Amino acid sequence: MTLNPLFVFIVLLLLCLALSVLNSWLHSPKYKGRKGEERAHKVLEQLPDDYTIIDDVVLVTNSGSTQIDHIVVSKFGVFVIEVKNYRGDIYGNDNREEWTQLIVTDVQYSRSFKNYTYVTKNRFYNPVKQSEAHVYAVKKQLPEWPYLKVVPIVVFVGEAILKEVRSSCHVIYINELLDTILSYKTTYLSNEDVHKVVERLSLRNARETISNNNHVANIVRKNRENKKLISVGICPRCGGKLVKRTGKYGSFYGCSNFPHCKYTAY
Repeated sequence: MTLNPLFVFIVLLLLCLALSVLNSWLHSPKYKGRKGEERAHKVLEQLPDDYTIIDDVVLVTNSGSTQIDHIVVSKFGVFVIEVKNYRGDIYGNDNREEWTQLIVTDVQYSRSFKNYTYVTKNRFYNPVKQSEAHVYAVKKQLPEWPYLKVVPIVVFVGEAILKEVRSSCHVIYINELLDTILSYKTTYLSNEDVHKVVERLSLRNARETISNNNHVANIVRKNRENKKLISVGICPRCGGKLVKRTGKYGSFYGCSNFPHCKYTAY
């Protein structure tokens, strides 16, 4: 039986297109983010039984919505976890609006025996600011527990190297996650209150009603509104006045309601 050359060509073309689409998906930020969150969840499952994990939480806020990768609730506090599945060298601090990712690739061409170095530079939104916004959103859902400890944690699960990262928050590697959570020993909640907090956050989770597209649209709208407020000296988080301050990393604008509101901007 002789196959039609045109048929073979079409099959090979479709196969190449399918492989191309699969390769694009495997290297997409969405896929990498999902794999990173799955890896973090497996680590969190090693926590004692009295720690409750809530994954992929979307909370509705006054300015739209905010998405939290993982929330861990225990009598020792609530841990709000932001997962980053990156590679390369990471640079940033608390005050910078964006952090920097540098990917250095060395390529050697055998014919000339010359080495070429390619540097890819990317910027991404400050994950500490992102986590602080998550903490604020969680606290808004739990007004009955005003003194409850809510801890922001930024976890890098890929091959990233935290080259020059300075933060007062936890910015850690995945292998440090359990020890970081278990290092908190002060009791803030009774067993009954733990169940109430878990129930409250689970009921307020709007993931089933807010799609990813709607969430992205909310982020775009929120960023636009925040820039307008910042331009007139208003804190976009709590409505306080932005005051110019000087820290160890230079000048920045902080909220006048500090320490209740820790929002900062350049």
